[in-house]
Amino acid sequence: MSKANQEATGTSFFERFFKLKAHKTTVRIEIMAGITTFFASAFTILAIPGMIGQDDPRVINGVFFAACLSAAIGTLMKSLIVNIPFVQAPGMGLGSFFAFTAMPALAVLAGDPDLPLVQQYQMALSLVFISGVIFTLSSIGGIREKIIDGIPRNIKLALGSGIGLFITLLGLRQSGLVVGSPSTFVTLINFGNIAENGTAILGAILSLIGLLVMVVLAARKVKGAILIGIIFTTILAYVTGHTTMPEVFSFNLVGGARDFFEVSFFRMDFTTMFASEGGGAAIGVIMALISAFVLVNMLDALGTIFGIGSAAGMVDEKGEVIGLKKGMTVDAIGTAIGAALGSSSTATVVSSASGIAEGGRTGLTSLVTGLLFLASLFLAPFVGLIPLVATAPALIYVGCLMMSHIKEVDFQDLTEAFPAFLTIAMMPLTFSIANGIAFGLISYTLIKLFTGRIKEVKPAAVVIAIVFVLQYVLG
Repeated sequence: MSKANQEATGTSFFERFFKLKAHKTTVRIEIMAGITTFFASAFTILAIPGMIGQDDPRVINGVFFAACLSAAIGTLMKSLIVNIPFVQAPGMGLGSFFAFTAMPALAVLAGDPDLPLVQQYQMALSLVFISGVIFTLSSIGGIREKIIDGIPRNIKLALGSGIGLFITLLGLRQSGLVVGSPSTFVTLINFGNIAENGTAILGAILSLIGLLVMVVLAARKVKGAILIGIIFTTILAYVTGHTTMPEVFSFNLVGGARDFFEVSFFRMDFTTMFASEGGGAAIGVIMALISAFVLVNMLDALGTIFGIGSAAGMVDEKGEVIGLKKGMTVDAIGTAIGAALGSSSTATVVSSASGIAEGGRTGLTSLVTGLLFLASLFLAPFVGLIPLVATAPALIYVGCLMMSHIKEVDFQDLTEAFPAFLTIAMMPLTFSIANGIAFGLISYTLIKLFTGRIKEVKPAAVVIAIVFVLQYVLG
């Protein structure tokens, strides 16, 4: 068979499986979108292991393997089962909750605050697994659908803009352009302090250059603008000396695999947390932790898929986001599988928007990304060569694209506008998609109640609002 015929056959297979023409895309666009999404998302699998493993190299290795495998499995399920261009990977927000809230709390419940890190980690995995199972079962009896349908239209419209600002803040932080401040919380990096902060200033400048490249190329209708911008900024980072090649590449795949099987793979601990005598209190804390994992995971999945999908016009003839419900089911199953492998909660990550902005519209995009996550097991040192200052501009640029639906929010009716505004504002300002939805629903319910329009609020929205209030009060 000639090379041309082989290419035609391959293209034909992808067309039949992913229905590329129906989604107005091509193999080339999908592959570039998948690569772009991977580069924009790879920081999660590199950051989560250190966050959870802290100073225990065995846990760090185990979590890295689990993160790569769970990201690959979840993303490939999004591709092959749902045919949507979204990425599933360990979430940074849920990862920090896992490491800095759940693990220490479970150590206290076990009666030993100094419990070895590996045991804290394995206990927390059991809670993530249970939350994944509960999230999966929520589809039975239409519970999940009632939650989706119960969220008011204007809050749904606000999701995309809120996530857009959330992504923008993440990109600004990764670029170093925006830094923490004790007086104003956040502030612009001091460009005049070159003597003490030269490397960070250079990184911020490189990110701005990369952002300019992306915007100009996109405005000139150049395909692959985001990916070109990432590659261009990476090259600049090395040429200018901002980023340097590591002296030694570590390919200790065997050692990492050994740690994975010894401390992570099906190492969930369901018993140690009940070792203390305070059984009733222990159960209450455990249920609170599980409910937090379930609720945040569910609303993160809903917010991300709906917000990004609707902003990109990925809707069917009824105006519903394509693959939303199946995508959430995959999120739930992926969370349970990830916990069994040794990963903190996986979720549909907001950096999926970078590939979608490149034109990715089908599961072929996520297929490429999923395979790259799998390859990361073997190519981890090379994945780490892409600096954050090169991927940060992609997040900022995509944040701009996601603001488009804000014009559809009904700002004439304050009972609708203010909850939508809170939804948008609280996502970046609290660094949580779930908090944005929570404050939107709580304010929506209260405002409608005190203006005599409570009948406009669906029961599911009231229930979710009450659950969130209890979650905040009980901690």
